[in-house]
Amino acid sequence: MTPPTDEPTRLRYARMAGGVYLLLIPLYMGGLMIANHAIGDGDFAEAARSVAAQPALYRFGLLLQLLCSVFTVVLAFALYVVLRPVDALLAQQAMIWRLAEAAVGATATVIAFGRPALYVAAAEAASLTAEQGAAVSAMARAMHLGGFAAGILFFSVGSTLFFTLFRRTDWLPRWLSALGVFASVLTAFVAIGLLVWPQASFVEIGWLPIFVAEILTGLWLLAKGRPSQTQSRSRSDA
Repeated sequence: MTPPTDEPTRLRYARMAGGVYLLLIPLYMGGLMIANHAIGDGDFAEAARSVAAQPALYRFGLLLQLLCSVFTVVLAFALYVVLRPVDALLAQQAMIWRLAEAAVGATATVIAFGRPALYVAAAEAASLTAEQGAAVSAMARAMHLGGFAAGILFFSVGSTLFFTLFRRTDWLPRWLSALGVFASVLTAFVAIGLLVWPQASFVEIGWLPIFVAEILTGLWLLAKGRPSQTQSRSRSDA
């Protein structure tokens, strides 16, 4: 069963996509900040004591990150409904890539949910020494980072395809959809950087363009909420 493609339906889903775009970045960053606050800036032993004192806070930060995967599914379908009339197969491919991103990201976050148990066990001197706990925690952290970076690779392809489709419509200004394509491609290099040089800080610069592109896209779809013409530009006019 295919979704309806009438203009009112596409308008509703465009606004839904705009709202989710604006939600995802603060949701993930907020969850990351809360989890990092629960861990603190000390060594493993200090982090273990900090998390053991407030495990719910740490898990709440991870929950916010997990919700990003949930809302990514919503975003993927909303964008598919908006852009399916432009090119159904390409829109479907883009949705599948973003759904894969959500699945990989959720798996990585679920892995991270096991880390509080390590911190609590180490803090209570249960069955782990500080050295053992630090080693296992480092492995869990590496698995989470690897899963996150892999999810970004799926994101890069899906986001590039969606912004490419936007370039063939009047839903977004040409410059904004072009920025989205550029920023989405750039995130693939960020993901590769995280996988090859996980400790390098220079890869973080690559996040800025996609942050700007997604925030502006969210604002545009929410505020304007419709293409500038009643009909999208045809593929031959793009």
